[in-house]
Amino acid sequence: MSELLSLTGVRSGYGDAIVIDDMTFSLDAGECMALLGRNGVGKTTLLATLIGAADLQGGEITFAGRAIAKVRSQQRAQLGIGWVPQERDVFPSLTVEENLTVVARKGEWSLAKVYGIFPRLEERRRNMGNQLSGGEQQMLAIGRALMLNPKLLLLDEPLEGLAPIIVQELLNVIRGLIETSGMSVILVEQHASKILPLAQRALVLERGKTVYWGRADTLRNDPQCLERWLGVQKSQGAVA
Repeated sequence: MSELLSLTGVRSGYGDAIVIDDMTFSLDAGECMALLGRNGVGKTTLLATLIGAADLQGGEITFAGRAIAKVRSQQRAQLGIGWVPQERDVFPSLTVEENLTVVARKGEWSLAKVYGIFPRLEERRRNMGNQLSGGEQQMLAIGRALMLNPKLLLLDEPLEGLAPIIVQELLNVIRGLIETSGMSVILVEQHASKILPLAQRALVLERGKTVYWGRADTLRNDPQCLERWLGVQKSQGAVA
């Protein structure tokens, strides 16, 4: 696989506040990375740095062979970085179908394909964004990002606050994307047990710095590290 994303010595934050410090990692095309850490350690800021919404104070970011440190957010989306924010940010006064088509770019992902993985969105296609349940809004946010036909999909806490049946449905969709779409995925989630089985790589943050970067299955089977960095109790054993 070829390298898609590379960060070298990245420092970023908001104004004078540095949140991410000396971040270095790379991700190949088609790889999934689990981005883990306790609340407030900088996970969302790292995603914001990748899309150009945080202030880059130093270091280099390369995407698809191009240096993007000075590239604006809209251009990064055009280059192939798709983002599903934690807040979902669906357009409340647009229909489901309008939400999906307003940002669409030519490529493999079409309305029909999004409806294929989220049949509920097709059923609700004439409903406004603010008429959807939380789970449906999350499906819409993911579908909208896919309509950009991204090379890299950033998912920020996509399972938060959802009913278990919806969580499982979304996990199945995300697994399918990772296994069949060929796109790279960076997946943020509080519960390591949900996403480590899906990922090839894992990055754990603590106070804006990397404390683990490597294979996801190695972290998954290391109870001491899971407890130290993520609060997973030793008595639970390795992540199932």
